[in-house]
Parts: sequence; C-alpha cells; structure tokens
Amino acid sequence: MMRNKRRLRVAVAMSGGVDSSVAAALLQKSDCDVTGFFMYFWQDQSGCRRENRCCSSAAEKRVRAVANKLKIPFYSLDFKKEFKEQVVDNFLSEYRQHHTPNPCVVCNREIKFGLLLDKIRELGFDCLATGHYVEKGESKGKYKLFKAKDVKKDQSYFLYNLTQQQLKYLLFPLGGYKKSEVRKIAFQLDLPVTAVKESQDICFVGNTVEDFVDRHLGGAEEGSIVDISGKVIGQHHGLHSYTVGQRKGVRVGGKGPYYVVNRDWPNNNLVVTNNPQDKKLYSRIVKCRTINWVSGQEPTWPLVAEAVVRYNTKPVAAEVTADPQGYRVDLVTAQRAVMPGQSVVFYHQNELLGGGIIKK
Repeated sequence: MMRNKRRLRVAVAMSGGVDSSVAAALLQKSDCDVTGFFMYFWQDQSGCRRENRCCSSAAEKRVRAVANKLKIPFYSLDFKKEFKEQVVDNFLSEYRQHHTPNPCVVCNREIKFGLLLDKIRELGFDCLATGHYVEKGESKGKYKLFKAKDVKKDQSYFLYNLTQQQLKYLLFPLGGYKKSEVRKIAFQLDLPVTAVKESQDICFVGNTVEDFVDRHLGGAEEGSIVDISGKVIGQHHGLHSYTVGQRKGVRVGGKGPYYVVNRDWPNNNLVVTNNPQDKKLYSRIVKCRTINWVSGQEPTWPLVAEAVVRYNTKPVAAEVTADPQGYRVDLVTAQRAVMPGQSVVFYHQNELLGGGIIKK
C-alpha cells in the first residue's frame, strides 16, 4: 500500500491584515500544513504615542483570531532588537548622510526574508509564505519573479534583493489575484480582518518622518528658503523635512507654488523654484555601487531594461552599464525628484531582474 505524500509545511508571515490572512487561508485550502507567525518589531518609546502598526497588540490579536478561525497553530517571534539595529538604525544613518531611504526594502532583505526565513527553516518548515503581491516562476532551473496580476498592488519593487537560495523556499499565494478578489475571499471566509484599513506610511515612525528624525537625530536647524537665483524668500524648519520635487509644506509668500530643487546642506538653504518643469527637478543618469540580480548572474552589458526609480511609478526605458565605481543607469526619459537612498529597480517584460540603491 502506498503512503500518502507528506503535506507541505508552510510558515506564513501574518501581520493581522487582509492580505497575509487570505494567503494563509489559500494555502490551507490547497492542503498545506499551515502555521502562522507574527513578528514583534521595535516600538518607539521616545515620545511617540502610536504603536508600530505592523506589530501592535491589536495586530497580534487579529492574527490570533484569524488563526483560530482557520484552526491553524500560531506563534509570535520577538525581533525587536534585530529590527532596531538593521532597519531603524539604518534609516537614521541614511538620514545623517542626507539620503532618502526606503526602510521597507531593508526590512524585507534583513528581517522577513533574512531572519524570519532562517528561523522557520531551523524549525523544519519547507517554505515561508507572505501576502506580497508578486508572482514566482521557474525556468531552466532558475527561479524568477514577475509583477503581480494586480499592477496597482504589485510589490515586486520592494523584493529586488531576493536571491535564488531564498526564492527556493518562498511562496507568494496572492500573485495571481487582484486586491478586490482577495477582499472578496476574506468576506466569504468571514475572516476577522475585513475592516482593517491599509496604510502606506513607514510603520515605525509613529507620527511623521520629520518628527521621528527630529526626536532621534536632534532638533532640526531652521534656515533660509531661497529661489534658484539665491534670493531669500522664506524660512524652512529643517532640511531633512524636505525632498527634491516636494511641493507640500514649502511655505513662502509671493508667486507659487514652489518646488524643492535642492537641499544645500553646507549653507542650510532650501533651494526652490516655482517652475514645475525646471530641469533641476529631473535626472537622466543615476549611479549605484551595487546591484542584486535575482538570477544570481550579471547580465550581458549593456543591459537594456525598464527602470523604476520610485514605487508605483511608470517604468522608463534605460541602459545599464558597469564601471569601476559600480553601475551607471542612463534613463531614456528624465525622471523627476530622484534622490540618493532611493532604489532603482529593473524589469524586462514584467520580470524583475534586480535593483540597487541610488548613490548619486
């Protein structure tokens, strides 16, 4: 008599939201042996009144309720120390260097698909699943990542650091679904998360980025707002509060609105223009020191691909070349408000090729 094939043991990273809850339900429906894992991250205790929404007590309560509904085991993991050291401290370090960091990219690399994946593998699980909107494929012995069916919700931009060794153990159940379909499944299964609202803010800052940076790096120094001719037209409340291309919060008298074109750190001046098409707002060339290629191999140079310099923006044709200092990306169409610390991510026909952090 033949023995039944062993069920796939899958650990699901659950945040208490709709996406990860439905991911767990879909895997259970496909006859996987599912266990939920909730991660506790660092909480700001320096004057912030709001919990980190990704690991609040309310979020854990929702995960526990979903696990009970699905009748699956559920465990919490304490990653506070590691999250502080690898995500929050990196975020503040980037701001010290006058960069505009993306902590979600770092969290995915170091915590979710680093620390958590290592942990569940130590515990004997076959795979780690998340509620990310991205599709995984395999061809000629290589794992590949593709944009999700729901283009508006696609999260491949944040996953360019994944490696072949990691992809071997990863599942993304929502890649073939639209958000509306995922919400419908949550209602049909009566999961206790259907009223949870989405948020795209940085989870650990509490109030605003400016407030967070002020409290952790010291009070911001006020300075002058100057136009591109150098004329003083107002006062800013700290250069770290602004980014290139920003319009909101640039308060000056006279003709406007005004847009940030530069943060002059040596002179503590915020340089602005009232011309939204000013060439100083745009970049045609960006440089990266390193790029992670999902395939594990560098492409044939030069690489012609589509580049995305900010999440949820339209891809633009680009040519990527390697040089002694790293990589140069020539954009066919100049992109607005490109900043060091942001990620540039490369695609070809919806396949995620890789990406890196912009240094210049």
